[in-house]
Formats: sequence, C-alpha cells, structure tokens
Amino acid sequence: MPVVATVTEYEQERGKPMPSKNHGLVQLYLGIAFAKHDDRFTVIPELSLELGGRPFVPDLSVYPKLPIDWRHDEIRMTDPPLTVVEILSPTQGMEELISKADAYFEAGVKSCWIVQPMLEAIAVLVPGKSKTELHSSGEITDPATGITVKVDEIFR
Repeated sequence: MPVVATVTEYEQERGKPMPSKNHGLVQLYLGIAFAKHDDRFTVIPELSLELGGRPFVPDLSVYPKLPIDWRHDEIRMTDPPLTVVEILSPTQGMEELISKADAYFEAGVKSCWIVQPMLEAIAVLVPGKSKTELHSSGEITDPATGITVKVDEIFR
C-alpha cells in the first residue's frame, strides 16, 4: 500500500516543505554571510511576501537597507526584495524552485539563489538569462546586490 504524505500546517502556511537540519544550517550560514553587508542591505529569513498577488516565503530575502520600527511590524511585505534565496529541501525538486524563481522575476526580484545542500552547490539565477552556473567552490557575487560570498563559508 502506498504511503500518503501528510502536509503539516507549517507546510500549508508557507507553501513549502518543513526545513531539515542541513537546510537550517545553510540558511544560518548564508544569513551570516549576507548580514556582513547590513550597512547597505536588510536580510530577513522566512519573510512572508505577497508578490503579484501570490504568497511566497523565501528562505532569505535581501532588501536595500530598510528602516526598522520595532513598535509597528509588517506581517507581509508587498515590495519585492532585490534577491531571494531558496534552499532545496530533501522532499523538493529543482523544477519547483525554478518555477518559483520565474514567479519571483515576474514580480520584480532581480536575482534568486538556489542552494542545493546535498551537492554543496549554489546557482544564481537572473531574469532573462537562460544559462546558469552552479558554484561548488570559490566565490559568488550576487549581480543584484554586489554581495560576494565564499562557498566554503556556507558548506563548512
């Protein structure tokens, strides 16, 4: 008899699988790497977005420096970030994340990082460019922000 996967409330709310251990570590290490540039950018993990009438929750969203008002919060952002990061979970397929990247681009996002923990690799997608390089060593410079990240700082 086939096993039927049940979708948790977490997954329903966010529209994506529950993160794994490796997913969480990669998200943390990328957040640290991007946060080194917090004088120019605001990096927010698991931010609820409403882009082009569709809900999204990227693993990381990178905006130009945003003012912070601790007394007044925003539940869902409607302005597109410059860059989003999506980390492949063990139960996801690449096609799902490529489709998300296309939807992000239609909404005005300038670059999308797709991270594959099992391959220790990162692809940076940009709108209108069909060829994508997969980085498993060296440095990656995000075309939308100019932020440079060393791959070995992410996959320690």
